[in-house]
Amino acid sequence: QLQLVESGGGLVQSGGSLRLSCLASGFTLDNTAITWFRHAPGQEREGVSCISSSGGSLNYADSVKGRFTISMDNAENTVYLRMNGLKPEDTARYYCAAESTHYCKSYVCPACMNYWGKGTLVTVSS
Repeated sequence: QLQLVESGGGLVQSGGSLRLSCLASGFTLDNTAITWFRHAPGQEREGVSCISSSGGSLNYADSVKGRFTISMDNAENTVYLRMNGLKPEDTARYYCAAESTHYCKSYVCPACMNYWGKGTLVTVSS
């Protein structure tokens, strides 16, 4: 069964850190680009970061540049999103999604994703 499972969300104070994990099963990441999205209530879904299948190409939304770091562990078939300097406006449900391509697009394309996880909730208190 092909699936993505996110973990690592929680409640953290402003300025704190979290590391989200996205575990892929049923397929390997060496032919897949992974994108982290987030969705806050009343707001549009936002593409946060993308990593190419090789791990050599990384994209970040302007809102998280310099604070978030995406990485990949092929041995663990897992993509991570390290989030530092968290702000209340980072509060959202975070989803990872897989696209059957080697490369990240230069634009956000939720409809392009082939698989989605169910998300993990991140809450940042002020």
